[in-house]
Amino acid sequence: MDTVGTVYLVGAGPGDPDLLTLRAARLLERAEVVVHDGLVDRAVLALAARDAQMISVAKRRAHHTLPQEAICELLVREARKGRAVVRLKGGDPFIFGRGGEEAEACRAAGVPVEIVPGISAANGAAAATGIALTHRDAASVVSFVAGQCKGLSDQDWAGLAGKGRTLVIYMGVKTAPRIAEKLMADGLAPDMPLAVIENACRPAMRVLRGPLAALPELVARESVKSPALIVIGEVTARDDAHVAALAAEAAE
Repeated sequence: MDTVGTVYLVGAGPGDPDLLTLRAARLLERAEVVVHDGLVDRAVLALAARDAQMISVAKRRAHHTLPQEAICELLVREARKGRAVVRLKGGDPFIFGRGGEEAEACRAAGVPVEIVPGISAANGAAAATGIALTHRDAASVVSFVAGQCKGLSDQDWAGLAGKGRTLVIYMGVKTAPRIAEKLMADGLAPDMPLAVIENACRPAMRVLRGPLAALPELVARESVKSPALIVIGEVTARDDAHVAALAAEAAE
């Protein structure tokens, strides 16, 4: 029987190629096939081997180049040809990247799979904006949720946001009105500060701020587009205040 190749589920990080792990960069350099998401930056794709076959499986709301089942079949099929397959995902493969499903499909088919973690979108956005997701004086709990999923209104988010907690919402641009309504209905104060971070760790990054009640208006007025994260909690109001406090202290 021919040798079966390995599928590497690789996190591409939040965009900047300098934020790739060494393992990710080395695998790209020797990849025979690169199956990549649409949000992976071109500068990251440029690190792949010159003769690597590049296959885009870009996903957008209401339009998928390939359905998830077909992506899993593609990975298995290419590995069974004895090829080194890099499945390149934005952020980290196991944080809203459906990496778990792809790993399970490979293992079920007898295909070796290796997980290469990446800097998550949340961690990258926090570092790029100076927003500490946890802070001794403001937040000892941080939660990640998906804002675009089946049964959103039926999910229980009670206790995920509020005093001493930070809530990071992935894929929440299109559902911002429902998210704001849901959180306030669960008792979160309308004036809870938040930040919307668009294109984190990229030259076009924007950071938009406001209270929870104004989230739908903020997203609509500023024409926020994916990729974007919504960070809700007191920590989003600390970075500017902290910088101002340091400046005042230095001026004394």
